[in-house]
Amino acid sequence: MSDEVWKRDEVESPCVKICVIEPKSRLCTGCLRSLDEIAAWGRMTPDARRAVMAELPARKPLLTQRRGGRAGRLGQTD
Repeated sequence: MSDEVWKRDEVESPCVKICVIEPKSRLCTGCLRSLDEIAAWGRMTPDARRAVMAELPARKPLLTQRRGGRAGRLGQTD
């Protein structure tokens, strides 16, 4: 068996094992990828993965900030 599979220059997954989809943006709160991107990651080319990785920092503001306590449970923002 060849060791070539372990020597490939793969773009690593941005997954941080916090897999929670935020309903409004439909993005994972951990890695900021969409469900489609997460599902397709293993089949993506390195260039496609790099393109997704380049977009991730700009997605952070798309997540809805949650508030704790009673206001958070009732969906109040202020």
